[in-house]
Amino acid sequence: MVHIDRSNPLPLWAQVLEDLRRRLAGGEFTAQFPTDNDLIDHYGVSRHTVREAVRRLQDEGVVNRERGRGTFVTAPAIERSWGAGVVYSLFRSVESQGYEQRSEVLDLSETTDDAVADRLALAAGEPLVRLERLRLVDGQPLAHDVVWLPASVARPLLGVDFTHTALYDELASRCGVRPTSGSERVYAVVPDRAVGELLRLGPRQAVFAMERTSHAGDEPVEWRETVVRGDRYSFVATWSGSGRRTAAP
Repeated sequence: MVHIDRSNPLPLWAQVLEDLRRRLAGGEFTAQFPTDNDLIDHYGVSRHTVREAVRRLQDEGVVNRERGRGTFVTAPAIERSWGAGVVYSLFRSVESQGYEQRSEVLDLSETTDDAVADRLALAAGEPLVRLERLRLVDGQPLAHDVVWLPASVARPLLGVDFTHTALYDELASRCGVRPTSGSERVYAVVPDRAVGELLRLGPRQAVFAMERTSHAGDEPVEWRETVVRGDRYSFVATWSGSGRRTAAP
């Protein structure tokens, strides 16, 4: 048991918080953060004291409580350079920052969707390839991703194992198509329950929603809807003295 100085004017929760910060800085708790009972036994304090200290860590974004699973140290946020003229790949972004990106493929099929067909300038009933993935970073969920592509272009992708590969690389090598331009809208939402459970979110935890249309030349080739954990993803931009924004390196 670690001695907590009860004569110290610093509140007990603040003393526990200070020691937890020290232990976190030393690299402890990489597998899983201690339970409340573990901390009560370790520090010899009340449950209220422990929960207040952990709540402060959670407010700081250092740990994340997941109902039914426990408390985990929050992984560093994935940074995305926000600038024009770049076709963005989550796969490349994650791996370039030293993390391992893997996906659980939830659906890879040929289907129809008239609303999506309209977005891709296709006729109603035109067949589409639909790819739905849960994107993982170092084994932890980061994003839920659904992509539709014209089947006339993307049908060769139906045989691809998307566990650890980039969609745009497969599209280029197997279909001879690579997106050259596009537009994307990003906004904050509270996801529905199914997506929240997939991403292991807390109640009413906000996420980034992204909607993207990509073109190869003048032809639309992709409609994508992505939901990304807001606590594990950030946008970074730089700008020059002239006021012209440039993508961060």
